[in-house]
Amino acid sequence: MSRTKLNSKKKLMVVGDRVLVIPDENKQKTTHGLYLPQGVEEKEKIQAGYVVKTGPGYPLPDPNAVSDEPWHTTSRHDPKYLPLQVEEGDYILFLRKSSVEIEFEHKKYLILPQSAVLLVIRDNLLDKLSTDDE
Repeated sequence: MSRTKLNSKKKLMVVGDRVLVIPDENKQKTTHGLYLPQGVEEKEKIQAGYVVKTGPGYPLPDPNAVSDEPWHTTSRHDPKYLPLQVEEGDYILFLRKSSVEIEFEHKKYLILPQSAVLLVIRDNLLDKLSTDDE
């Protein structure tokens, strides 16, 4: 099998409560109009970026897994997850020190836990909230 065919089948999968982000390199003002204070920029404690992919969320225990017969090790249920708050396409502010930088197919990405996310900007967030109230 040729090397080019292997590369075309690569796919990034994010696990658990992790978020894959493309960092926003604009340091002074984000594309959404947020100004980052000068001290934050110098120390790079906070960074902004776009969510590309998210993991499935936090795994939840299966209440049916508890059995009176401990020798049964097979589970008949698919795992359940508590989904993350961030979604693909969100613009986020996050703690830079909690992220890990990777390069995939010549693009720079950051992987971080959802707990490092400080703020989410979603274009249709207000629309979703108003429809949920009705």
